[in-house]
Amino acid sequence: QVHLVESGGGSVQTGGSLRLSCVSSPYSVSGTCMAWFRQVPGNEREGVASIAWDFTTRYSDAAKGRFKISRDEVKNTLYLEMNSLIPEDTAKYYCATASTSATCANAWSQSGEYAFWGQGTQVTVSS
Repeated sequence: QVHLVESGGGSVQTGGSLRLSCVSSPYSVSGTCMAWFRQVPGNEREGVASIAWDFTTRYSDAAKGRFKISRDEVKNTLYLEMNSLIPEDTAKYYCATASTSATCANAWSQSGEYAFWGQGTQVTVSS
C-alpha cells in the first residue's frame, strides 16, 4: 500500500505561484509513474502533469508553459510548481501513483490507471 500526502495548496491572486508537494511512503517516488490531477466539484478528475521513471514529463495543454512537475528521490517527494496562476486553475489537486510504470507513456492522463491517491490539497485563485 502506498500512502501519499499532499501539501502546499492555498489561496493566491491571479498571476501568483504555488508549489505543491506530495510525500510518498513507504515506497519510493522513483522507478514508477506519478502524476498530478485536479478536480472541480461536479467534474471528472483532470490530468495536469506526469513524470515517468526516466524523468520524462508530460503536461496538459492547460499546464504547459506554466507548471513544472519534478521529484526529489532523496526526500521521496513529488512536486508541482505552478506559476502564472489563473482562476481556472482553482481546484483540488491530487497526486497519484500509477499501477504500472508504462502508464506515463500510454495513458498518463487517465485517472483509472492510477492505483494510489492522496487526499488532495485545495488551490484557489482569485481574480
